[in-house]
Amino acid sequence: MKILYSCLSKSWGGMEMVTLTGIKQLLKNNIKVELLCTDESRLQLEANNLGIIIHSIKSGKIPNPFSILKVITILKSGRFDAIHSHASKDLWLIVPALKIHKDKTPLVFTKHVGSYIIKKDFLHNIIYKRITAAIAISSVIKRNLIKTTSIDQKKVQIIFNGVDLTKFNPNNTDKNKLRNELKISDDEILIGMTGRFSPGKGHEELLLAASLLNKKYSNLKFVVVGEASRGEDEYAKSIKQLADNYNLNNLYFVGYRSDIPDVLCAMDIFVFPSHAEAFGLGLIEAMAMEKATVCSNSDGVLDIAVDNETSYLFTVKDGNDLAEKLEQLILDLEKRSSFGYNARKRVADLFDLEKVTEQVINVYSKLLKEKNDSYTKR
Repeated sequence: MKILYSCLSKSWGGMEMVTLTGIKQLLKNNIKVELLCTDESRLQLEANNLGIIIHSIKSGKIPNPFSILKVITILKSGRFDAIHSHASKDLWLIVPALKIHKDKTPLVFTKHVGSYIIKKDFLHNIIYKRITAAIAISSVIKRNLIKTTSIDQKKVQIIFNGVDLTKFNPNNTDKNKLRNELKISDDEILIGMTGRFSPGKGHEELLLAASLLNKKYSNLKFVVVGEASRGEDEYAKSIKQLADNYNLNNLYFVGYRSDIPDVLCAMDIFVFPSHAEAFGLGLIEAMAMEKATVCSNSDGVLDIAVDNETSYLFTVKDGNDLAEKLEQLILDLEKRSSFGYNARKRVADLFDLEKVTEQVINVYSKLLKEKNDSYTKR
């Protein structure tokens, strides 16, 4: 089987990381993969290490006639069994190329991010009706895709993002690495979050909760992991200034970390305060590490966390409620332990990367069989 993967995003976040992970998983399963991506993007840089054929397109306005012609050339030479696009704007190159080339190759589209724009005009109808199968990464994304486009809802299925349970395993990580680095003692409780600095990620709520909890407890430490998104440096500065305003001397900004499993292992409680989330990849990573979590009750979280079983849910954007839920876990070691145990079990059942990969491969296999059957009937 041979798949053309596509992600023309210039950014580096959850969607791009999932794309890269997907390629690695297919290669592990002896499936040939080629990648269509933006020239000089972080995705291209990371994929260069995989030993696959990479087709890069210069960043610019899409659709671009020259880029469409390049995609046609790729399709002619590649003879792919399926095309898998991970970004909606890619469809504006891929679908015209397929139409012009009169190519019947199955087109799979994974929807990672919701949209508020209704896309049911004539041109969008052409684009979305060419999709052979669509994957939504959560229930809220499935509803959004069906609501905003003309895609046949029978073509849409949910396949959650997955986490590598070997990599994110509390038995294979060093709990003391970060704690020693920050000089955090065993009797201090470390509360933290991971994620890009970007409006809507909930940093403000965590900082407010920290300031409230510091008035009652002296054994708390807080850590914020991540760097600014592209173009979000001012937002990151404002969050750090807010921490200064709250006098949060026990809160550490540690920037980007490549050792996320070790970082998560060091935490006693993980916070996921996003205002809106398509899917909480950082949340399932923390749950895989057997961390008790406190999460906002935003839509993308509800597929993952179970209130009072794996997590406490707090009202989205409400730092006071977050502080109250954190306090319950601060005071209850047994609850933290049971939440952590239940969390990893839930991740193993629903979000195991190997199981998720198998589901995606089954989509390809089904489409390939349908394609071959249609040729046989001719």
